Amino acid sequence: MPAETPHLFRIGLVQMSCSQDPSENVHKAVAKVREAAARGAQIVCLQELFRSQYFCREESAELFDLAEPIPGPTTDVMSRLAKELGVVIVASLFERRAPGICHNTAVVLNADGSIAGVYRKMHIPEDPLYYEKFYFTPGDLGYKAFDTAFGRIGVLVCWDQWYPEGARLTALQGADILFYPTAIGWHPSEKQTLGASQLDAWRTVQRGHAIANGIYVAAVNRVGHEGPDGGGLEFWGNSFVADPFGVLVQEGSNGAEEILIVECDRRRIEEVRRNWPFFRDRRIDSYQGITQRWLK
Repeated sequence: MPAETPHLFRIGLVQMSCSQDPSENVHKAVAKVREAAARGAQIVCLQELFRSQYFCREESAELFDLAEPIPGPTTDVMSRLAKELGVVIVASLFERRAPGICHNTAVVLNADGSIAGVYRKMHIPEDPLYYEKFYFTPGDLGYKAFDTAFGRIGVLVCWDQWYPEGARLTALQGADILFYPTAIGWHPSEKQTLGASQLDAWRTVQRGHAIANGIYVAAVNRVGHEGPDGGGLEFWGNSFVADPFGVLVQEGSNGAEEILIVECDRRRIEEVRRNWPFFRDRRIDSYQGITQRWLK
């Protein structure tokens, strides 16, 4: 990252549907990154597990065949693309680390094609149609921020969205923005009664991370129905960027493939933190209990 980092940086969020053909999805993602770069994006973030449909809807040992090493075939493709376009790419992959050890991993590819960093999803859900504990070993690299050609960025993944601790620990490392590659949607049977409140909670908690940390937050979700008719999951899109005071700068629809291009201003971080100095007023001497499971 240059010593004198410009105030402004532009991000691109790729919200897309996925087919059952991994090569087709990678080809589509490459085309979307090219489009985002042509529209001025300097950092492009793809959705969670963009290479495939969301396979965690079922437990099947055969689906471990989707996993690949890092570096590996998909990072090679994205690395060449990042270098060609001169952009940073955040790519979420099913990482095969060793036989029987796989992770839900986000790779940050720098504008020269090198790997700037790797983050392994820390919080692993286990809910109906979200059977991630069957596939993913919990992350063991901790929370990280990565220096790139266009600034210092933090990356967390999907279920991490609900945990303020991860956002805080990443922000404290000097990130300008938190990216959340995501795959979240409605159970069709619940959408009518619970859908609006579920979406609102998802949006609200992440806006809270932006406010509490005085930082930009970008959530990148997929769209489309995956699974059998009348069942499966309907991914709700609504990818968005919130500024350091939680203001929604831009938001996608809940059904269409879109690329959001958003200009972010580091001076906004400074402005918000001067007027709402939450980092200054933190009582770091009083938080010992946070590492305990329960305090009663």
